[in-house]
Amino acid sequence: MPLRRSLLASLILAALAGCAAPPPAPPKAVPTAPVAAPDNSFANNPIVYFLITDRFMNGNPANDHSYGRQGDGEQEIGTFHGGDLAGVTAKLKEGYFKQLGVNAIWITAPYEQIHGWVVGGNNAFQHYAYHGYYALDYTLLDQNMGTPEELHEMIDTAHTQGIRVLFDVVMNHPGYADIQSLSEYVPQLLWKGWEKYKISDYHSWIDYNNFAFKQWWGRDWVRAGLPGYIEGGSDDLTKQLAYLPDFRTESPEPVGLPPFYARKPDTRAVALPNTTVRGYLVKWLTDWVRDYGVDGFRCDTVKHVEGASWQALKQAGTQALAEWKAANPTKKIDDAPFWMTGEVWGHGVERDSYFDVGFDSLINFDFQGRNLDDPKALDTIYAYYADKLEAGRAGGKAFDALSYISSHDTDLYTRKDLVDGGSALLLAPGGVQIFYGDESARPPGPRPSGDAQQSTRSDMNWNSLDQTVLAHWRKLTTFRARHVAIARGEHRKLSDAPYAFARITGNDRIVAVPKAKGEVVIPVAGVFADGDVLRDAYSGASVKVADGKATVQAQGTVLLEGGAKLKLAITPP
Repeated sequence: MPLRRSLLASLILAALAGCAAPPPAPPKAVPTAPVAAPDNSFANNPIVYFLITDRFMNGNPANDHSYGRQGDGEQEIGTFHGGDLAGVTAKLKEGYFKQLGVNAIWITAPYEQIHGWVVGGNNAFQHYAYHGYYALDYTLLDQNMGTPEELHEMIDTAHTQGIRVLFDVVMNHPGYADIQSLSEYVPQLLWKGWEKYKISDYHSWIDYNNFAFKQWWGRDWVRAGLPGYIEGGSDDLTKQLAYLPDFRTESPEPVGLPPFYARKPDTRAVALPNTTVRGYLVKWLTDWVRDYGVDGFRCDTVKHVEGASWQALKQAGTQALAEWKAANPTKKIDDAPFWMTGEVWGHGVERDSYFDVGFDSLINFDFQGRNLDDPKALDTIYAYYADKLEAGRAGGKAFDALSYISSHDTDLYTRKDLVDGGSALLLAPGGVQIFYGDESARPPGPRPSGDAQQSTRSDMNWNSLDQTVLAHWRKLTTFRARHVAIARGEHRKLSDAPYAFARITGNDRIVAVPKAKGEVVIPVAGVFADGDVLRDAYSGASVKVADGKATVQAQGTVLLEGGAKLKLAITPP
């Protein structure tokens, strides 16, 4: 979640505080849709749907203004918009995610955030913690997100559909010292009359020279550059990102509860004997796993926290999920272990030490910046990724990349090219992350001065879904979900015009033509045998292999599956 440089200046004080030809008549034997290969587990083929909960779906309007939170009265750039856990559940029950073929939902951190706002952009908007990156209390649900009962229902509903739930978590920093939260827990830090604060004079109401700041998180817990605190360092592990307070997770010294927690009547935090900052954070975060059956974490700002903390989190998460599954055998999806992916800013497809401290996957920042329109360039990317991932997993080592085309921290993929962009992503080797609304052509939001990334976080366009784009993404994702070969297979280019390739692993094999219309002849020798009856999962038509070729009436994309070697069920038309 690194905030862009242009945002830093405005936050520094807050820290200081087509028509296709009709398909031919099908051959006499038509294959049913293939079942997933036995090794097509989530860890081998992650299809992760990332949604900003607050911007996705409002399922319970009664919680929209929890803690007295209000809108900014204008463009609503950085306020809470009403999305919540009940909204995610509603869409689960409608079958939205099942139809999309995803096998995991990554939600923004749902635990309690700072209650008020800080100054966003170039003094442009009220910036609330709707995104989940400004934690206040790790032991409670944020009331804007919902109730414990609603969280249980959301996760249980997902699990009945074979869909995992991942939490976004942060161990690098808590939230800023915002005026509203200070007024509730450390009011002596505010000047009399603070209730009149506004963007133009926000910081003048906070006494940044007051040693009462020790009653906030406290020196033992964070680096903050405040009276009585340790200054942030200059290296990745000790710096204050965007001047946020930096957790001292590396410290071996036991600590008590943060001082303001002692005056927070609703906290579930209790003092733990002989426990470090790391120990508390690991306990608080993995309690969500133990209590609700959270299947994994997406970890924020990974390179800014030492590896030992991530390793401790993975170990505790693994134990906690095993305990939950033992206690809830009818609610679990399977016995797969706890899963972790992480954000290491700028990381590509390379195996390094991060995978030795608990990470199964890392987000792939390389993919979005590539030329995804040119078939030659795309094939080069695919071949490179497939080779790197196979080599990195040698000896059974953990290694995967989670590629994306849009992100809340970078940009949205061009809205005019989401069909081809979706094909490029969903046919990529490794894991994939779908950013909410890429499948529906969600328009960008306002782009405020100093924080352009806010425009990537607009409300989900439920009233204006692009049905053409959505239908395309559904075909691609459900195809991918059936075929581990797409994620894990050997990549083979079959032809340049049209661009066609195969992926093969074990007894699973597919042939794809990302862009194709009209009659296309695809060389499939070595992938499928003469006489094999294949199904084009995109059009639903079937074709028989003859002379090493498959001739298909393409409807924009070709996705071939089936064949005698897969031992697929064949039924008469």
